[in-house]
Amino acid sequence: MLTRLYQWTLAKAAHAHAERWLFAISFMESSFFPIPPHPLLGLMCLARPERAIRFGLICTMASVLGGLFGYAIGHFVYETVGHQILAALGLTAKFPVAACYLREYGAEIILIKGATPIPFKLITITAGFVGLPLFTFLWASVISRAFQFMLVGFLFWKFGRPIKAFIEKYLALLSGLFLVLVVGGFIAASMLTGGGEKNDKCSNATLATAR
Repeated sequence: MLTRLYQWTLAKAAHAHAERWLFAISFMESSFFPIPPHPLLGLMCLARPERAIRFGLICTMASVLGGLFGYAIGHFVYETVGHQILAALGLTAKFPVAACYLREYGAEIILIKGATPIPFKLITITAGFVGLPLFTFLWASVISRAFQFMLVGFLFWKFGRPIKAFIEKYLALLSGLFLVLVVGGFIAASMLTGGGEKNDKCSNATLATAR
């Protein structure tokens, strides 16, 4: 099933309305679609590097809007729709941990997500469920999504097709280093403020505590 969806997504790169599909997939992925837009974005940037920044901007805008939709699902219809989406995507077990961290750290978790493979839909639905302030969710989502999509767009625009090998080899490493720096800062802050117990509490969170 996922393989077919992945191939279907990649096929949209050659579609006459590829940009519309990029927008739609980026929107859906932020709330319920299992395939991320990154492969489609990469193919489109590879084919038209001179339009790569535009493609990155489309991804960013659509993903943030889709994130707001995911937030609405978590806030208004979690019991009837949200938990079914997470269950279908195999994210139910991760929900209480995400809920705990969002309650404790808020925007920082969304920013960290921008440098990790954590499904954004898990963050958006959970943020709505825990009632994270909407403005906080919005600005953090813009930065997080732009970090991923606009960086890819800029690299293709600046260096053209030859940057493909660099992105495939080093982008994950650079994102990982960014994550280490951010998490390291949180750990240091936690040690200074005596918040180490929060990490233990969240790592052991359950569905009962999430609610």
